[in-house]
Amino acid sequence: MPNSNKPSEATEGNGKVAATARPSDINQLQEQVRKEHEMYLRALADFDNFRRRVERERASAAQSGKREIILSMIEALDGFDRALQQIGDSNPSVLEGLQAIHRRLLAVLEAQGVTRFSSVGEAFNPELHEAIASVKTDAYQPGVVVDEVQRGYRWGEAVLRPARVRVAQ
Repeated sequence: MPNSNKPSEATEGNGKVAATARPSDINQLQEQVRKEHEMYLRALADFDNFRRRVERERASAAQSGKREIILSMIEALDGFDRALQQIGDSNPSVLEGLQAIHRRLLAVLEAQGVTRFSSVGEAFNPELHEAIASVKTDAYQPGVVVDEVQRGYRWGEAVLRPARVRVAQ
C-alpha cells in the first residue's frame, strides 16, 4: 500500500512517483539559481580582469625590454657621434662608412618612434635636460642651454634619455 503521508509525491499512471513542488521549494531553487548565476558572473568578471592585467603586464615587460635595447643602441650612436667629430677629413672612405652606419642607426631608431631633440638655445627644463655644468657667458641669458654634451632622445611623448647640457649662469 502506498504511503499516503507524503503530500509532495503522487503516483503517475505508469507506477513512477512524480514530485510536485511546493511554492517554498520553487522559491528556494530560484534563489539558489540566482546565487549560482551571480557567482558565475563574478567569476567571469574576475577572469576578464585577470586576462586584461596579464596582457598589460606582458606589454609592459615587452616595452621595458625594448627600452633597454634602444638605450644600448643610443649608446652605440653616441660612439659614432664622437667618432664623426674626431675623424675630420683624414680618410674620406672611412668617414663615408661611419656616416652610412650612423644614418642607418638613426633610421632604425626613428622607425621605432625614437627621435633626437636639440637643446642649445632652449631654456633649461629639468624634465628634458640634465645639467652637468654651468658656464659664465654673455652670449646667452642665465638658465639657457649653452652646449649639449650628450643628445637627448624621446620615445613618442616620453623622454627616453634627457640631454646632458651646460647651462648659462
